[in-house]
Order: sequence, then C-alpha cells, then structure tokens
Amino acid sequence: MKTRTFISTLTLAAALLVGTTVTAQSKMQKDTKMVGGAEMYPTKDIVSNALNSKDHTTLVAAVKAAELVETLQGDGPFTVFAPTNAAFENLPEGTVTALLKPENKGTLQSVLTYHVLAGKFSSKDIMKAIKKGGGKATFKTVNGAMISAMLDGKELILKDVSGNTSTVTIADVNQSNGVIHVIDTVVLPSN
Repeated sequence: MKTRTFISTLTLAAALLVGTTVTAQSKMQKDTKMVGGAEMYPTKDIVSNALNSKDHTTLVAAVKAAELVETLQGDGPFTVFAPTNAAFENLPEGTVTALLKPENKGTLQSVLTYHVLAGKFSSKDIMKAIKKGGGKATFKTVNGAMISAMLDGKELILKDVSGNTSTVTIADVNQSNGVIHVIDTVVLPSN
C-alpha cells in the first residue's frame, strides 16, 4: 500500500513538474519576438539579442564603434529605440561612414545614447505617459537631451528635438536588462 502511495505521489509530482515546464516554455515562446529574422529571447541582454537581428547590423556596428557594448550588456534596465539598417540608410549619404570613424566616437555616442532611456518603459508605459500628458510625453534620454512621444492613431511616434519623427514598428521586445522598441528612423539629439 505504501508503495502505491509513493508511486502516486511521484506520478503527481512528475505531472506537476512537466506542467510547470510546459507553462514556462509557453510563456517564454509568448515573450519571444522575431526581429530581423531572429528570435529575441527575454533571457538575453540587449546586445546579445541585437547581434542576431539581420535588420540591426548597422546599429550593432555603431554600438561597437562607440564602445557601448559593455554598457548595454549591463544590468540596466534600459529602453532602447533601435533603428533598423534602413533607418540608417535614410541618413544623408556618408553620415554613417563618418560617424563610425574613431575620431567621431563622441558624436556617435551622443547619437546612440539619444536612443536610450534609463529604465524599462513598455509601450503601455509610454502610452500611459502620453495620455497623462494630454497627447504628448517627454522623456530624458541617456544622452541628456529630451525626446517626445505621441500617438498617430494606434502608432507610437517619437519626435526628436529638431522635429524629425520615427515610428515604432515592433514594440515591447523584452530583454533581460530592459526592452527594445524597433524604430524606422534615426532620431537625432540636435542638428
């Protein structure tokens, strides 16, 4: 009789363990988004995930050239507005090449940190701030300059200090040290 009880208890424990594992895997799959043809795992940091995105090779090269890899692999949390390769290609010809030169590291760092907020801001958090601000929210970037957010219908729009706008194309790509929102235009701290 004791053996049956032990086996029943063991079977129940195994069923609970399998159920918990399946639930954890389902949650992980739900939280995992595809960006640039690659899965972005919420258990990996911002840089580790970005390295796998075919749409962010220019951003990754810029982060390396600006020596910001270690920072963006840190604890954070950070909110990163991540421009795609196409966004960088829309800059005036020669801009990216010039920014990647060692002598322009300070300028490149300024541009990249303008795309980063200290803290984790989901799209819901940003939209809540927009609603609270009567249609516009302003955030201080890691660069120190301000960036605005607003809605255009259901689209989340960023506006830089020069009035240039960028649309969030993929929101809430959760990372172990923050969140990424993919954007279609590079925003700039100033002219």
